[in-house]
Amino acid sequence: MSMRKLIIVAVGILLYVQGGSGHLFAQTEPITRQEMLRGSVTPEREWWDVLHYDLKVEFLPETRRLKGSNAITFKTLKAGSRMQIDLQPPLAITKVTHGESQLKFEREGNVYWLTFEKELPKGVEDKVEIFYEGVPVASKNPPWVGGVTWGRDDLGEHFIVTTCEGIGASIWWPNKDHGADEPDRGMRIGVTVPENLVAVSNGRLKKIDHDTAAKTKTFHWEVLNPINNYGVNVNIGNYVNFSEKYRGEGGVLDMDYWVLAHQKETALRQFKEVPRMLEAFEHWFGKYPFYEDSYKLVTVSYPGMEHQSSVTYGNWFRNGYLQRDMSGTGVGFKFDFIIVHESAHEWFGNNISMKDAADMWIHEGFANYAESLFVEYHFGKREAEDYIIGTRRGIRNDRPIIGTYGANREGSGDMYPKGGNMLHTIRHIINDDAKWLSILRGLNADFWHQTVTTQQVESYISQKAGLDLGKVFDQYLRTTDIPLFKYRVSGKTLSYSYERVVKGFAMPIRVSINGKEVSITPTEAVQTFVSPEEIKTFEVNRNFYVDAEKLDR
Repeated sequence: MSMRKLIIVAVGILLYVQGGSGHLFAQTEPITRQEMLRGSVTPEREWWDVLHYDLKVEFLPETRRLKGSNAITFKTLKAGSRMQIDLQPPLAITKVTHGESQLKFEREGNVYWLTFEKELPKGVEDKVEIFYEGVPVASKNPPWVGGVTWGRDDLGEHFIVTTCEGIGASIWWPNKDHGADEPDRGMRIGVTVPENLVAVSNGRLKKIDHDTAAKTKTFHWEVLNPINNYGVNVNIGNYVNFSEKYRGEGGVLDMDYWVLAHQKETALRQFKEVPRMLEAFEHWFGKYPFYEDSYKLVTVSYPGMEHQSSVTYGNWFRNGYLQRDMSGTGVGFKFDFIIVHESAHEWFGNNISMKDAADMWIHEGFANYAESLFVEYHFGKREAEDYIIGTRRGIRNDRPIIGTYGANREGSGDMYPKGGNMLHTIRHIINDDAKWLSILRGLNADFWHQTVTTQQVESYISQKAGLDLGKVFDQYLRTTDIPLFKYRVSGKTLSYSYERVVKGFAMPIRVSINGKEVSITPTEAVQTFVSPEEIKTFEVNRNFYVDAEKLDR
């Protein structure tokens, strides 16, 4: 589950989220150098592109230490000799090799500066291997506060998990910790653990090595597709495996379930939700994006997360979200929230990934909206509308959804329900379900395995819809104001206008007059509609996310 993010104009000055209705939202906290180094494409990042990671890491439960290495294969986009690698203390890099030589490096907070013996020319492929070890940050509240959780399961066995969204993958392994650069050729993940434990990670399990002298096992996992850093995870415990196959749009999809031994019987029942989820989302979004890497659901000690091809699950094997219905309508108890929401991220978050943390709404707004699409596919449109509209109760309008660019700052947690309701509103503006379906599927096809910006997503939807939706995106993403539709009824005449909107906002809505639907396009200027008969009943279509206020005659 993902939360927070923001737009860097210059370090240390006031920053603004663009757009607004006379309520330009100022971010007054200056960006620190560490935030800038973490959240921006620095000169020491921009000259090289990650092709592949080969991560090897040993988890030592008794001392709560990590020890490992990451071989980074990269290509040079321009000449360069100074490289930024991210690794958060108290973990430390101990050695960096480049071919037969060792590179010099120095630390600046969460960043290491690597210096090559001589400048690497543009257009070459090369590799460095980074060795590291130490006691990683322990997560205090996974997945919202990242780190390693050195826990125990219900039977007292070791139960160890990693979480790192927001804080960054560099909290437990060294990498180029920025969303704009994913390893084009995927990665290998080798995890060494005590011999009585099982280590589950992303992609497919290729082999298990046994070291009888050291009393350890090493689990070798491989990911063939690009993967965002925070989607990489390791889960260690007394796991058992069962599997099934799903015949979907991309052929036969291998589905693996990794659960603690004592959870298996319950999981066999609850995880029947997975093929139902795949059926719904392949309908709405197109084929599952990672057939080569399989689909995996792994039980953990926290609610869950969207780790690519290794979705984690801790929702107590019950429908709803931790026994709650996010919509307050009862519809949320018809499905397992974590299976549906976190798996939706395979399309929005893992297939289509944000370049900058400020655009996290692309992950969370669409995943929130996907919940209602799951409901619509299996239970019908009316209940889907009840659900998505019900989630509005969680919207705070405390700050804009888009965060501060270049600073690893997310926007408001409203990116979930407000983002979802914005998309639901846009669907009803377009008012063509076939076209809307083609847009959702088109996003995943045309941005297949890519990192994107908000502007790309906005432009794509507007272009495919044949409408300029720029002001709609500005209103809901960049301000905290919900459009206020003010109206007055007098005999046969309806007078109406918008307030609390960005300049030029003219979003069409549908209203019901005496039981008949009418389309109108309010603006800030007062307009009138004359009905052929006296207006006795009037209602704004509930699918448009606006507030309505009736004025006295």
